[in-house]
Amino acid sequence: MSTETMMALNLHGVNDLRYEEVERPVPQADEVLLRVRAVGICGSDIPRVFSKGTYHFPTIIGHEFAGEIVAAGDKSLIGRGASVFPLLPCGTCPSCETGHYAQCRHYSYYGSRQDGGMAEYIAVKKRNLCLMPAGVSYEEAAMNEPTAVALHAFRRSGAGLGDTLFIYGVGTIALIIAQWARAAGVRRIILAARTPEKVAFAQQLGFADAYNVRETDIRAKVAELTDGQGATACIEGTGESEGLEACVWNVRTFGRVVTLGNPAGSMTLTQDGYWQILRRELQLVGTWNSSFQAMQNDWQDSLRGMANHSLELKKIITHRFALQDYQQAFALMHEKRACYGKVMFTL
Repeated sequence: MSTETMMALNLHGVNDLRYEEVERPVPQADEVLLRVRAVGICGSDIPRVFSKGTYHFPTIIGHEFAGEIVAAGDKSLIGRGASVFPLLPCGTCPSCETGHYAQCRHYSYYGSRQDGGMAEYIAVKKRNLCLMPAGVSYEEAAMNEPTAVALHAFRRSGAGLGDTLFIYGVGTIALIIAQWARAAGVRRIILAARTPEKVAFAQQLGFADAYNVRETDIRAKVAELTDGQGATACIEGTGESEGLEACVWNVRTFGRVVTLGNPAGSMTLTQDGYWQILRRELQLVGTWNSSFQAMQNDWQDSLRGMANHSLELKKIITHRFALQDYQQAFALMHEKRACYGKVMFTL
């Protein structure tokens, strides 16, 4: 009996990504087979391909994906669309026992620790499925992961109706946070970008208070917009010291700073910046991944946000490629050949 095959983006080593024929996965009893319809390139996929690698080679990369269920033990699932929570918890550590799977000590992960979604098919755990509601497209559902991460970070900020939220960085997740904030009734959303193109992109999405920190005194601007009080909460979205410094200076007394950006190197604060935390009794809060549990499920809430049009995710997708055009897609991001939002493969 011949083995069925498929095409996939298989990482054989650092800077050795190949579009090649591989064996099609066969789902186990607790899995379904998903025909991938859309998969996004995450910012973390760039160092994964070009510098850091994955945990073993070869690995099919990709953790932001959605598709159609084509094989399942539960026949009622066949034909349904779904996105997939990519984290596979061990289920036995203290964090798993309380449903905090993002803090699992022994987790696996589609697209980095085991084969992911940049392929025609993937076998995924049934319990990790997020079935798509009516009216949600595969492209939107493929953005469920960054949307859930954005929602988790926004919830950690504590910002809400009538508040002011300051976000440093204008990447995909930051722009989705801004959409969540707008849907929640945050009165003023201030975005700090580092290029005029990112400012223009944010303003096209309806965020008028987007400013280029290379051209605008952002501390003076935030003070002007908040009557000198500072933002209710600030979210650092770049993983760079400059952004952290800006956040501690631009948040109000007793305010909250959320650290979201994944740093590529050491993070530092000036002495004066650290004093801001002390003297104004700021809260410094981390956020990691998203919640996927009965009490709080950022993934299901994100799908509802897409279905009820609280979010406009398609406007953030700026580039679409076929899987075989992966070199062009990755070069666009790695070499910053153009201003981009979400770069996505459609299958």
